[in-house]
Amino acid sequence: PGKEVTAPVVVSERRVGYTPGAIQAKVEGRMKLECVVLPDGTVGDVRMVERLHPELDEEAIRALRQWTFKPGTKNGVAVPVRVEVEMTFTLR
Repeated sequence: PGKEVTAPVVVSERRVGYTPGAIQAKVEGRMKLECVVLPDGTVGDVRMVERLHPELDEEAIRALRQWTFKPGTKNGVAVPVRVEVEMTFTLR
């Protein structure tokens, strides 16, 4: 997050499920997203850093926008903080 800035902490997250197309394609692997955690603990801008499958990418963005965080702080004041989130997909 940066000097003198505490990192946000996940309070609640929405899991991403496999889409029918990703199951049919037998997609497994890892993706990385980057987001800004806003001072109120909600998620602002989201962007893909490492993609996996178009359908799963869209679902991951949709899910991440529903996460909530204890916001990051600087000198005790909540501030926007950019964080990276990694999601792993494994078929069972």
